[in-house]
Amino acid sequence: MEQQKSVIIDAGHGGAEPGAMFEGRKEKDDTLRLALAVGEILENNGIRVMYTRTTDVYDTPLEKAMIANGSGADFFVSIHRNAMPVPGNGKGALNLVYENTGSGALMAENIQKNLVKAGFDDLGVQERPGIIVLRRTKMPAVLVEAGFLDHPEDNRIFDEQFDQIAQGIADGILTTFSQLKKETEEKRYYQVQVGAYRERPRAEFLVRELAARGFPAFLVYDDGLYKVRVGAFLQMDNGVRMEQRVRQAGYPTMLVREEEV
Repeated sequence: MEQQKSVIIDAGHGGAEPGAMFEGRKEKDDTLRLALAVGEILENNGIRVMYTRTTDVYDTPLEKAMIANGSGADFFVSIHRNAMPVPGNGKGALNLVYENTGSGALMAENIQKNLVKAGFDDLGVQERPGIIVLRRTKMPAVLVEAGFLDHPEDNRIFDEQFDQIAQGIADGILTTFSQLKKETEEKRYYQVQVGAYRERPRAEFLVRELAARGFPAFLVYDDGLYKVRVGAFLQMDNGVRMEQRVRQAGYPTMLVREEEV
């Protein structure tokens, strides 16, 4: 059974640290509202969701990173709103990553596309290795900047397209999980299983016996058993042919599909 995927969502700022402020609007309020909305969508789609906060409290960025690291989540997504020293000089959405490679960058790109569809200008995906919640989290991490809080047009988009923005961020996360699952499945190899034993010596004896007969046999320890396998093939047809050879040699066989070790 496939393990449930999980995300920890961080609503930026909180408590005595309001984040950006503009005309009575506080970043900490927008981020919490959006984080909870995104989390609800993800939960409805079978994702296990955790949060660094669900109320108006404050933890330092380092504390948030430690909370994330202790959660065991597959991804960390921190939600923010942007601002400029001079209000109104910035406009658009962007996603920040520690480095623009790997699954974190893939998720950032997927989220960014959806924020642009919601109406924000496209500021792209940018590397920010100095940001603590990106640098100190052990899992892939993305920091979402959902428009500029000090720009009236971005605030209009945030308010009027709120549901689409929340859905877009959630869809970006879900799309990434789907892409990674497909990538993993494409890397799985067909192997011929000949036996499974609780005692390692018996399994090792069978490996030696198969090897002596010219079969590329090896041992895999999985779920408390020592499993004797033969071959590793990307194409199912090749795995079937090997299974027929091993069976014709007098061994019971089962074709299995496993990730490359």
